[in-house]
Amino acid sequence: MPSPVPSAASATRTDPVSLLRSLIAIPSLTGEEGPAAAFIEETARAAGADVWRRDDNVVLSAGSGENTLLWNSHLDVVPPSADHPYDPFDPVMRDGWIYGRGSVDAKASGAAMVSAFLQVSLSGAIPTGGRLMVALTACEEGGGAYNGLESIRPELPEPSAVVIGEPTGLVPCVAQKGLLILKIHAHGTAAHAGRPQSGVNAISRASAAIQTIERLALDRTDPFLGTPTVTVTTIEGGTARNAVPDHCVFAVDIRTTPAYTHEEVIALVRQALSPLAGIEVEVYSNRFVPCATPDDAAIRAAALAACSNVHGKALMPTGSPTASDWIFMHDRPAVKLGPGESRRSHTAEERIRVSQVHAAQQVYTDLAQTYFATGR
Repeated sequence: MPSPVPSAASATRTDPVSLLRSLIAIPSLTGEEGPAAAFIEETARAAGADVWRRDDNVVLSAGSGENTLLWNSHLDVVPPSADHPYDPFDPVMRDGWIYGRGSVDAKASGAAMVSAFLQVSLSGAIPTGGRLMVALTACEEGGGAYNGLESIRPELPEPSAVVIGEPTGLVPCVAQKGLLILKIHAHGTAAHAGRPQSGVNAISRASAAIQTIERLALDRTDPFLGTPTVTVTTIEGGTARNAVPDHCVFAVDIRTTPAYTHEEVIALVRQALSPLAGIEVEVYSNRFVPCATPDDAAIRAAALAACSNVHGKALMPTGSPTASDWIFMHDRPAVKLGPGESRRSHTAEERIRVSQVHAAQQVYTDLAQTYFATGR
């Protein structure tokens, strides 16, 4: 039996742990975020916040200035893993930890953002020229055609700066890898395997293309993410054991960095393969672009100051190898920042320290105050 958790009516308005436990207790798999969205909407309205909802995306807003700071995290979680130590939707607290699916990825970020938003907005700390918004959105984990943040962005005020709530151990992440997936088609001519000279083997052509791909030099270095990686991940070819195949296709997974645009990488692949006969390059997925924060961005400075204050020491920013909804805000100054260890995401051992949830609320609160005090 899951542990009792606070209802929307009884949860302390600015207590991130109460909010987090309530959210964990709501199984919000991708596409099933409705009850979690309703809980956030009810909680925020009860606290007197301005709330807007579109489908299962909930947006809180305070202030009316043009300098808009947007905090975003996602409501959905991946399905439970095997061997959770407790019911994955029972927010058990033990030895200073909170267990449960979504405790790290990324309901702790969402809960801390909501509690910090309520604290900042209710205290009147937003200046006349500023606006603070929290968007808790749907379908981040699914990677499908629909994404909540992408869907609602045209209806939101254009943000001046963005914080993406994902587990970073409360260290600001200022660069994020992208993902480019290519399918390389090798075309040949079918023939009977007993007369191979009558055909052209597409698998042989694909083999030559794979060797060329693996020698491809993408040597520009990003200071936080290093160089891009290029990996052949799947291959399909042939229809019968006694026939020369006329088609073979293999997939290439390219983890990109801000040192290259996807268009540059695609052009380099096409150029490298152009001397080979019968080779066609298909861009299978170009959606997950790499992201980077400008060195002089006010949000970067505010995030570093807030996190350094909570950690009690000066911090250096980091880079992230994992994708997030940052890709839908890649054209705005942004940082990825949230409580919890990313390595615990999607695992049976997903858990987060209670102290880190409270620290996240303080980080987001300090970040907003510093950002609005210093301007864009």
